[in-house]
Amino acid sequence: MEKIILSEKDPRFKNEVASKPGAESFMRCFTCGTCTASCPVAEVHDEYDPRRIIRMTVLGMREEVLSSDIIWMCSRCYTCHALCPQNVKFTDVISILREMAIKEGYVPKERYDKARELDRKIQELRCMIIDNKLHPDKKQTDDIKAILEKELDEEWA
Repeated sequence: MEKIILSEKDPRFKNEVASKPGAESFMRCFTCGTCTASCPVAEVHDEYDPRRIIRMTVLGMREEVLSSDIIWMCSRCYTCHALCPQNVKFTDVISILREMAIKEGYVPKERYDKARELDRKIQELRCMIIDNKLHPDKKQTDDIKAILEKELDEEWA
């Protein structure tokens, strides 16, 4: 594990995040793990851990957080928010971190728009796949494949 030297980090970062609507209570996190244990992304992505993102933010690891691809993995399902015993609105925190990453030039604005669009498409695909499993239909199978192929061919800025 890499050594974190706090004197080299940004002590204002946590306060900037906490000053935004929706993130006021994020520093209450005591890393109980409820968010990570209930997260569908953490279930399939070993590197994704909401607790780690919060800890890194509290420690002032601005550049590491805002430049990380991991903040774009959240599917914005709000499961963490619904189950958090400290009422940490992690989905709101992720939105704030994404906005900060764009504003500070770590990623282009198009990434935010693409992530929102992808979240919607994923939910639509999930419903289509479930429906197709329950009621198999060749046309719907072909539609699902076409949507997936199109999405896989599209690049993110």
